[in-house]
Amino acid sequence: MASVGLRFAFPLVGAIGVITIAKAAELTFDLRVDKGRVPESLRLIRVKQGDIVKLRWHVDQPMVLHLHGYDIEKRVEPDAVAEMNFTARATGRFPLHAHASDVSKTDEEAALLYVEVYPR
Repeated sequence: MASVGLRFAFPLVGAIGVITIAKAAELTFDLRVDKGRVPESLRLIRVKQGDIVKLRWHVDQPMVLHLHGYDIEKRVEPDAVAEMNFTARATGRFPLHAHASDVSKTDEEAALLYVEVYPR
């Protein structure tokens, strides 16, 4: 009887080993803000938990970018590339807003894009 129990235990150990193999990715996204907007194709960024994420920003006017949920803020200026780096630890959907003195209130309330972090 004891050998039957051992026979079933080995496949379970093998299955658990497969789960731990997945590695985090290092992902870079080049993003441009023109007239307060990001191109439609870049308004949703999808990553997995544990990924190392780099958002490289090019803007046409000075602004402060704020990734909610991660509480990361970055001041960006025209004619310079600014980077926002983080490890995607928290899962969920997080808006990224631009805050600037010359952006209308309705534009400021709308997210530039969303970062979705999925469980690994």
